Amino acid sequence: MDDIARKILRELLQDGRISNLELAERVGLSPSACLRRVQELERSGVITGYRATIDPVKLGMGFLAYVTVGLSTHTKKAQSDFEAAIAGAPEVRECHNITGAIEYLLRIETADLAAYKHFHTEVLGVLAQVHSISTYVVMDSTKDERA
Repeated sequence: MDDIARKILRELLQDGRISNLELAERVGLSPSACLRRVQELERSGVITGYRATIDPVKLGMGFLAYVTVGLSTHTKKAQSDFEAAIAGAPEVRECHNITGAIEYLLRIETADLAAYKHFHTEVLGVLAQVHSISTYVVMDSTKDERA
């Protein structure tokens, strides 16, 4: 990974729809060399895809929370069962297995507090593997660089 590749990635993170011509100008390459570099980053798996960034509020998803989940047993089966249950929950936008006193960190998006309460009670609350749930409601996001 050289400086040119890092520049290309930085530009694509800012605007994944940038034209190859504009990208080439910004990183100081000819259009053909730039295209080859981008294709190599894709082929090698550094660039894994492109996606749209969507405003959840405009989709009626105005409630955002991070939730920590502790499991009642620390076994591979408990983790697998929990992950399988969470995979089918559309409210869960991210699920991370983490280190520390709890096993999972979830990013939850729902329409409002009532919808979150339903998720908390009827989805998380009924899973046998779940021992503890802590909710951290997001009041504002001053920086969010997720693509």
